[in-house]
Order: sequence, then structure tokens, then C-alpha cells
Amino acid sequence: MNRHLKQRILWGDLSPFAYLLGGALLVMASDRLAHALTAFAALVWVYCLSSLAAFGGQRIFPVRGRSVLFAFLASFVASLFLLLLMMLFPLGALQMFFIVAFVPMLCAGSGIYRRIEGRGLSQVLRVSFSEAVATGALIVILSLIREPLGFRSLSLLGGPQGIMLVYPFGADSPLFLRMLSSSFGALLLLGYLLGMYRHFMMKRSAEEDDR
Repeated sequence: MNRHLKQRILWGDLSPFAYLLGGALLVMASDRLAHALTAFAALVWVYCLSSLAAFGGQRIFPVRGRSVLFAFLASFVASLFLLLLMMLFPLGALQMFFIVAFVPMLCAGSGIYRRIEGRGLSQVLRVSFSEAVATGALIVILSLIREPLGFRSLSLLGGPQGIMLVYPFGADSPLFLRMLSSSFGALLLLGYLLGMYRHFMMKRSAEEDDR
């Protein structure tokens, strides 16, 4: 496998999935579109704001124990997002508590703070935003498959029950499609999508090697 392919599989260095910390967030947040969009916003919020704080304080932060400090920093930024969410959508915030709690773990464990050291402000924003968007987009894409097939609906955050159905499609889905709304179905779907991605990337890499 050539170097170009190694960099591109799962977005190379831009992928927190290389550290196997995004799996729980991916499964939990992609069951509903409302949860996926909120997780997307939380990822952008935590990655960008905590990276900016790390960039601003990199000269005063101690070298020893810096990774622990960054973990606390990401958790603090995530708590601000949860507080804002609770003010806007109280019931929705209760449903999203554990999902949002995974975001700072993912951010701190992805190595984002090491990759922004020595970079300028614009590069810090670009790297942190691109990583957050890559992960959040995958969650949203999976939710657009799981929720319509499993729950026969699309949802947004809000309403008296925490989420509101924007497009209820009527009759229930067959059992084998409802399985997609479960964690087991999410893992199967993710494995299938990653297998397809790997297949096409290897095929494209082979074509580039032939040239």
C-alpha cells in the first residue's frame, strides 16, 4: 500500500477514528438526525474553541502534564456548549448529555493539540474545523440512513419531548430495517461503508500506481 493511500484511508491524520475513540459517539449520535446535528455542532464548538484556547495559552501552559490540561480544557468548553443547549432546549439537552460528554474525550484523544503546535491562527482554525466537520458529517450521513429506515421519520431538536418529528413517514419499517436504528445495526452499516471506502481507495491507488 503506497504512502498516498495510507494518508487517505479514514482521512489519514485528520481522523480521530485512528484512535478508536469515535465509535461510541458515532453509534449513539447517529440514531436520530436531531442527535447527529447536535453532535455535529458540539464537535465544531469543542474542537475550534478548545484549539483556540490551546493556541493562545501554549506559551504559558506547562510542558509536563499538558495532555491532562488539554483534556480539562476540552471538557470545560463542552460544558459551556451543554449549558447553552440546556438554556435553549432543556429536554433535548438531557437527551444529549452523554453524547456531548464523549466529544471532549474524542477531541483530547485525537491528538489535535499536538498537530496545532507551532502553527498560525488560520492553520489552527482550519485543522480543528476540518477534523470536526469530517467526523460530524459522517455522523449526520449515518443518521440520514438509520432514522428514515429504522424509525420512518426525520427529527430536529426541540418540541415538548426533546425532539420533534419533521417528516414522519407513516407505517413502521420491516424488522430487518428497524435493526439499523439499534447499535448493532449502526456497527454493521459503519463496517459496510468503511469496507466500500477502503475498496475504492485501494482501487484508485492501484490505478495511480499503474500510471
